[in-house]
Amino acid sequence: MAYKPQAGPQMSAPNVIPMADIMLVLLIIFMVVTPMLQKTHQVDLAPTENAHEMKDADKDDAIVVAVTRDGSIFLGNTKVSKEDITGQVKDRISTRIDKTVYVKSDARAKYGDVVAVVDEIRSAGVDQLGLLTEKNQKEKSAAPSPPAD
Repeated sequence: MAYKPQAGPQMSAPNVIPMADIMLVLLIIFMVVTPMLQKTHQVDLAPTENAHEMKDADKDDAIVVAVTRDGSIFLGNTKVSKEDITGQVKDRISTRIDKTVYVKSDARAKYGDVVAVVDEIRSAGVDQLGLLTEKNQKEKSAAPSPPAD
């Protein structure tokens, strides 16, 4: 007589605990990595009515200068002083065909700080300067109709 192993009872429900463990690990990885994916310093952009789309500002190699509300200046994610902007922008645009630099400033930043940064960028030999703003999201409501008498 030959030995015939007996199989245990089959489970009718799948075991989802390993899958839940993997999903939690992936969630933690994405939570840690996502803030590092920002290319530039985050600011609250000024809302405007007639904003133009500047899709080139979202490219990986775009040169973006940010001015925060406290007057700090960031070139990409690197904090720079106002005196160093001209040299650093000049270095970055020296090998480019498209010499466009984008400036985004906080809505509450001082006007004089933003103008000073724009002047420094212009003195670096920039051909095109884009000012990044946010399109106003308020929908223009239709004028109320006069009451019927």
